[in-house]
Amino acid sequence: MSKANNPELKSWVEVKADSDFPIQNLPFGIFKTNQTPPRAGIAIGGFVLDLKIIAEAGFFNSIQFDKTVLSQPELNSFIACGKEVTNAVRERISDLLTAENPELRDNTALKAKALILRSDTEMLMPVNVPNYTDFYSSKEHATNVGIMFRDPANALLPNWKHLPVGYHGRASSIVVSGTSIHRPKGQTKADDAVTPSFGPCRLLDFELEVAFIAGKATELGTSISTSQADDFIFGLVLFNDWSARDIQKWEYVPLGPFLAKNFGSTSSPWIVTLEALEPFRVDSPIQEPEVLPYLKFEGKKNFDINLEVEIIPEDGMGKVVSHSNFKHMYWNMAQQLAHHTVNGCNIEVGDLYASGTISGPTADSYGSMLEISWQGKNPTQMPDGTERKFILDNDTVVMRGYCKKDGVRIGFGECSGKILPAL
Repeated sequence: MSKANNPELKSWVEVKADSDFPIQNLPFGIFKTNQTPPRAGIAIGGFVLDLKIIAEAGFFNSIQFDKTVLSQPELNSFIACGKEVTNAVRERISDLLTAENPELRDNTALKAKALILRSDTEMLMPVNVPNYTDFYSSKEHATNVGIMFRDPANALLPNWKHLPVGYHGRASSIVVSGTSIHRPKGQTKADDAVTPSFGPCRLLDFELEVAFIAGKATELGTSISTSQADDFIFGLVLFNDWSARDIQKWEYVPLGPFLAKNFGSTSSPWIVTLEALEPFRVDSPIQEPEVLPYLKFEGKKNFDINLEVEIIPEDGMGKVVSHSNFKHMYWNMAQQLAHHTVNGCNIEVGDLYASGTISGPTADSYGSMLEISWQGKNPTQMPDGTERKFILDNDTVVMRGYCKKDGVRIGFGECSGKILPAL
C-alpha cells in the first residue's frame, strides 16, 4: 500500500470528518482566483494547495520533471510526465501535509500563500479533453432500457454481453461542474404524429456516470491489454451525460446518439487518482457467457464508490432521487480500454471515457429519470409539492460520490449543473 493511502495518516490541515478530501485522497485539479491565473492544485479539506507555490519553494526538487507544467491551465502536460512523477508528487504532498512534518506547517508566510480556501477559488475543467467516449456498461440500465423500448423477454441486444458497447461523443461540449446548460432544441416525433416537429426538448434527463482520464498516449495500430489498463488510467471524475430523450428516440436509428447527447456533459473538477482508490477495489460481477480472451482479466477491477443524485428546484428544497454504486458495472474500465484499443485505435493524454448510466438492481438505485419515472409513468414527488418525470428549466442536478473504508472517506466533490431555458 502506498504511504499516502495509510488510513492512520492525519494532517495538520483541519479536515472535517465528512470531507471528501482527507490526506488519503489528494486529488488534482485546475483552479484560479482573483489574484492567480489557472494552474494546478490539490484539494485538502476545505483548502486548495497551490502546487506552483510548492514547487517554487523547492519542495519538489528531488523529483525530476519540468515544474512549469504546474503553471499551465490544464493538467495534460503534468499527467503526461507519467505516473512515476505524478505519484511522487502526490506522495511528497502527503508527506508535507502529515501532522508531524513541520516543513510547511511551521512556515507561516509560505503556508499563507500556498493554502487557499476552496470557497475563494473557481474550479476549471481539469484537462483539455482531446477525445470523449461514452460506454453503455451497466447491465441493469441496459436491461431497463431494453424492457421499455424493445422486447422485455430479450431486453439486452445480442452483442451486449460480448463486448463493452460505446460511442464517440463530443469533447468540446464537456463542461466543468457549476456550468449552466441551455435546454437543447431539435426534431422530435410523437408516436401518433405523421411527421416530426421542431422545438425545445421536453424530456430532458441526467445520466449518472463515472469517467476515467487517460494518462498515457498510444501509437495508432497498438492495443492495450486488460493487464496494462491501470497504467493508462490517471484517475476518475463524476460525470453527468445530459440526454434529450425525445430527440434521442427519433434520431438514434440507424447510427445512435447525436444531437440528443452532444449539447453538454458535466464533469466534476477534481481528478481522484487511481492510486487513491486502490483500497476500494472489489470483485466484478460474474460475466456469462465467457468473454473472449482479450477481455479476460485478473484481480479486482471494480470500485466500491457510493453515488447519489439530487434534484434542486430553483426556489425549493432538493431531493435525492438516486442512491447507486459504481461497483455494479458489468464491464469494468480495464475491459473498456482493452476493447476500445483492440482495433488499433490510438488514445491521447486527457481522453475521457465515461461509464454509461450506472444503475443498480433496485428502483432507488437507477441512474436516470427515464428509469426512475419509468418513461414518466411514475413521477417523483418533490418537497415543494411539484413532481418530476424529467428535468425542468432552472432545476439543478447535483451528483456526489465517495468511498468509505477503515474510517477513511475518499470523495469526488460535486458534479453540478443547472438547466436554463432553451435559447
